Amino acid sequence: MKPSNLFLVILLGVLATSFAGVGSLCAQEKAGNPMVLVKTSMGSFKIELFAKEAPVTVKNFLNYVDKKFYDGTIFHRVMPGFVIQGGGFDKNMVQKTTLAPIQNEAKNGLNNLRGTLSMARTNDINSATSQFFVNLKSNAALDHVSDAQFGYAVFGKVVQGMDVVDKIAAVTTGNKGPHQNVPVKPIIIESMTRAEVEKAAAPAPAPAPKK
Repeated sequence: MKPSNLFLVILLGVLATSFAGVGSLCAQEKAGNPMVLVKTSMGSFKIELFAKEAPVTVKNFLNYVDKKFYDGTIFHRVMPGFVIQGGGFDKNMVQKTTLAPIQNEAKNGLNNLRGTLSMARTNDINSATSQFFVNLKSNAALDHVSDAQFGYAVFGKVVQGMDVVDKIAAVTTGNKGPHQNVPVKPIIIESMTRAEVEKAAAPAPAPAPKK
């Protein structure tokens, strides 16, 4: 696959923003979902992965995480008001060799809402490998509509550090070779590591009875 072929296809003609996925996303906030801490050169953010709704995608993503594949890659496409995309190129814009493409799970009922993560792909529906993007707003045009208007598979969301994502989205970008919207100063993913699922805080002890 040529590096210049990997891009997001804006699905034109989708006029109304759908909020059907809000309830589904809220329901994901439960114990058991894998968590990943993303440390970048501009700060850190934490993501929750939807293992039940996107099992193939989550397994693939965690495989890259565990192999340290993402360490040293960059966010190579930054488009304010749309997405930040990364996970495939090093700081010299050299594309890394990936594992085989995976099945597109965009039919899982989850929408591309602000803060969600989805897999980047080419026009080939089942071409996603390692690259992912974070939605900066609710991008209904990327949601699954039909087999003729196939969407982008949502597999997680930012649960901490969305301010860091917004900071990344505000950097200066330009062209680099055949690539557009590339940050002038590389935004490096220093590491991705599994994080513990946060547990609810224990209730404060009751005050001692007065004597």
